[in-house]
Amino acid sequence: MRRYDGGEQDPSRMESVFLDHLPLTAERAAPLIDTIARHARRVVYVSSAFHSEVEKLIEHSGIPWTMLRPGSFAADALAFAAQVRAGVVRWPYGGAGRAVIHEKDVAAVATHVLASAGHGGRRYALSGPETLTQVEQVRVIGEVTGREVRWEEPAPGLARAELLKVWADEAVVDAKLEEWGTFAGSPEVVTNTVRVLTGRPPRTFRQWAQDHADAFR
Repeated sequence: MRRYDGGEQDPSRMESVFLDHLPLTAERAAPLIDTIARHARRVVYVSSAFHSEVEKLIEHSGIPWTMLRPGSFAADALAFAAQVRAGVVRWPYGGAGRAVIHEKDVAAVATHVLASAGHGGRRYALSGPETLTQVEQVRVIGEVTGREVRWEEPAPGLARAELLKVWADEAVVDAKLEEWGTFAGSPEVVTNTVRVLTGRPPRTFRQWAQDHADAFR
């Protein structure tokens, strides 16, 4: 890194840093955030409700920041892929309403924020254009792929045991079950952030399913 000895801006500093869902505890993330603060002029962080402590580190880092807060990712439906191919999806909280967002829309918003000014200290809640239950998502995937897919709702205890086999982390499984239970009673809110920032409507879940149809075939 070049030495800086005066002037309005340090020419050795990076313009921006983009961070995507740091899979770290706040303690482990702290050295990384400190390094970014020394070498960058701003940071854009794709965050979630599970990353509030890392957000606080960024907020107190001393550099301008922007938080992107997607709700549910459409790509979460990839967890259904093997079961869709088998014709039966057994998953808890089929009635959980989620305003899922296509990853391309998250990327479009991130690109806009990184390439333009006026986003410092802002938190942007991102969503797709509609709320679909998990049952409805599976129906759409079946229609796009030409498959007959049935939804079966397992008992809560059995669902937890099955998810533990997949994720092997009790805290993650319990957090997800709580989240889906919340969405069953209070569906995720649809926002207009993607349209406002990019100038076009967000992609639908059907478009996402068409883009990823091969994963379910």
